[in-house]
Amino acid sequence: MLHASSLASATASEREDFVAELDGDEAVALPYLWEFWARPEQLLPPGDWVYWLPLGGRGFGKTRTGAEAVRRWVKTNAYVNIIGATMDDMRDAMIEGESGLLAVCPPHERPRYVAARNCLEWPNGARSLLLSAEAPERLRGKQHMKLWCDELAAWRYPEAFDQAVLGLRLGRQPQAVVTTTPRPTKIMRELLANPLTVTTRGSTYDNIANLAPGFVKKIIRKYEGSRLGRQELDAELLLDTPGALWTRALIEAAYLGREEAPQLTRIVVAIDPPATSGDNADECGVIVAGLSEDGCPCILADLASQGETPLGWATRAVEAARKFGADAIVAEVNNGGDMVETIIRQIDANIRVKAVRASRGKYARAEPVAALYEQGRVKHVGVFAKLEDQMCLMTPDFDRRAAGLSPDRVDALVWAVTELCLSAPDGTAIIDFYRRLTKPANN
Repeated sequence: MLHASSLASATASEREDFVAELDGDEAVALPYLWEFWARPEQLLPPGDWVYWLPLGGRGFGKTRTGAEAVRRWVKTNAYVNIIGATMDDMRDAMIEGESGLLAVCPPHERPRYVAARNCLEWPNGARSLLLSAEAPERLRGKQHMKLWCDELAAWRYPEAFDQAVLGLRLGRQPQAVVTTTPRPTKIMRELLANPLTVTTRGSTYDNIANLAPGFVKKIIRKYEGSRLGRQELDAELLLDTPGALWTRALIEAAYLGREEAPQLTRIVVAIDPPATSGDNADECGVIVAGLSEDGCPCILADLASQGETPLGWATRAVEAARKFGADAIVAEVNNGGDMVETIIRQIDANIRVKAVRASRGKYARAEPVAALYEQGRVKHVGVFAKLEDQMCLMTPDFDRRAAGLSPDRVDALVWAVTELCLSAPDGTAIIDFYRRLTKPANN
């Protein structure tokens, strides 16, 4: 069978001849002929496997790969269920997205999306439950013949995958396709090492012909060659960064399931505002953290955003404070001065705002917080993939351009933990604390 790659390398005349030879029905069917368009690593692999892990960089075509697997499976399986990182992610990408299920199916195969019941009803009678990884307890008792799990490495609650796998028990050959950009989390390492897993790999560059020129110019060129680019573009599973303050093992040791979350005596929202706004601005770090009864800081949410106006990120912070019952918003004011507090008070005049000013560098401010992680005192109530990626890049020679990002999420985390248990967040007391912590005991 002729493949799209052959057509792409053909002359204009050869492409015209190919199209001219198609009759009306063939021309209508061609956009939905996945075997024609797919690259080999995007097609369901042969063999007696349970998990298929098509690892790919951003724009590789992972969503299309997962959607096409579901489209094929529902022809012979009555229960092919779908799990997304969140319900919004599922709806926007896996179902209604440009490469989602509604788009890849021809009209006569297209399912009916029943949003009220969170399911897809297929023309042949098959049914797909739409499930969220943010509600692991809702996965208990759900049974699957086939399963599509998307962005597993970013699931906030790893126990959701355990619940999903326990339900993979119907039919002659239960299987799951797991589409994700790789991050070296415990669950990813275990899945890759599982003898029942088949892995295929691809990079952003494999699909570059189908990506917008702006994406290639602004995103790929910005990140290629960097460590983040190797992960997000080349789909490499990177291990720890030498010299970084945090390691993956250190963060994994901090994970708590929701059922293990302790009672909290204080909750704060910390903000690291960007100096500018717009699409090219740094992110605004927004971290929600609480203090347990035994004095351990607990990271509750990472609500960072990019491209918002000051009013936008301030509104996000105030809403988080109300949702979590925070007693204060801690905001760095180096870049905004009194403006930061003024904007927050425009939204809520009664909320307590504590302005902090950095007098030390980012790495120096983060050192004592990392020391608390080493002591096992800081806990993460869930997985915060982007925050944790930044944490594992914090080295003494952290270079913003080489890393491809500014550690705004980490800055916000540092301010939150400092406020909760290190006090005096002007930078000086933090360094004094760290020096006392590392000073050899007197004989």
